[in-house]
Amino acid sequence: MDGQSVAKRLMPLLDRVLILRAEALTKTKGGIVIPEKAQSKVLEGTVVAVGPGARNTQTGEHVPLAVKVGEKVLLPEYGGTKVELGDSKEYHLFREADILAKIE
Repeated sequence: MDGQSVAKRLMPLLDRVLILRAEALTKTKGGIVIPEKAQSKVLEGTVVAVGPGARNTQTGEHVPLAVKVGEKVLLPEYGGTKVELGDSKEYHLFREADILAKIE
């Protein structure tokens, strides 16, 4: 299942962003398998879908988000809501304010 079909199945509300977390490194370049406990938590991911943005309290219009679908972002170590979409990939919903940075 690719990112576009996921975006059609799940549309985040307001300032929420659906992110596909990057997979943890399970093997070194030399071929040594890294046990799960020793693997570091991956703090980056790819934006799969974005909501319309939070509402401006004075005008009621949506404030556009700073991230777009396809961009790579830096995530906090904890937070976000894990979402199961039927495939084996790890998706999380974050508020835009929880995303730390864009990675270029």
